[in-house]
Amino acid sequence: MSLTATIAAATIKAGDEFHAPSAGIFDLPGIGGSSITKSMVLVTFSAVLILGFMIASSRKASIVPGRLQFAGELVYGFVRNTIAREAIGSEKFMKFVPFLFSLFLFIVVNNYYGIIPLVQLPSFGRIGYIVPLAALAWLTFIGAGIKKHGFFGFLKHATVPHGVPAWILVLLVPLEFLSNIIVRPFTLTLRLFGNMFAGHLLLALFAGGGAFLLQDGNIVHGGVGILAFVMGIAVSFLELIVMFLQAYVFTLLAAMYIGEAIADEH
Repeated sequence: MSLTATIAAATIKAGDEFHAPSAGIFDLPGIGGSSITKSMVLVTFSAVLILGFMIASSRKASIVPGRLQFAGELVYGFVRNTIAREAIGSEKFMKFVPFLFSLFLFIVVNNYYGIIPLVQLPSFGRIGYIVPLAALAWLTFIGAGIKKHGFFGFLKHATVPHGVPAWILVLLVPLEFLSNIIVRPFTLTLRLFGNMFAGHLLLALFAGGGAFLLQDGNIVHGGVGILAFVMGIAVSFLELIVMFLQAYVFTLLAAMYIGEAIADEH
């Protein structure tokens, strides 16, 4: 039984009230009574899947690419040219491409778990899986900035805008410090988590609500239940776009932060 069907069944209490899905739908029990959850398995499998895909797509590279090589080069070229080069600059972007490419693939695969039948669980609906990624992005752009400017040089670069009167700096420097150094990993985390969490909850609501109304026995309610399923399908297509965009936005922002950190001027 798919997760959505399980949720639909769980929201219907024999002859009773409708119980809307809550954050608890992400708290799945361990597999076989163990402490290993479905999310853990999916996150681990995504790493294996990505590694296998990249090995398979690059193992027999040729001038005229096959389908796998073409697919691998398409994704790599997208991250390299559209994200890394545009955000960091054509002189220094290449050494950050492996990190950004891995980041994008990892997020996009784990996001699309939420729409694959029988899987239907986006890994990043749980915030704990996003925190390490945001911390890694933060350490990368902070480290790149310190390497470029030195520790105190980077602090000045990140917090002191050029051409601003000294008396305004008293107010501006603390705000720039918070905005450019402290807040960024939190916004990266919350943006991805909020979109994946809310999208999956919405799909579960339409599936559970539709199933409840169809079994109510009332013709009008049955019509609304069918409408709920139609809305669920429409939201699923919307989620296909959102899942890709969230991977793109997370990677793009990480690249922009790196580009700002190693820029010559604030």
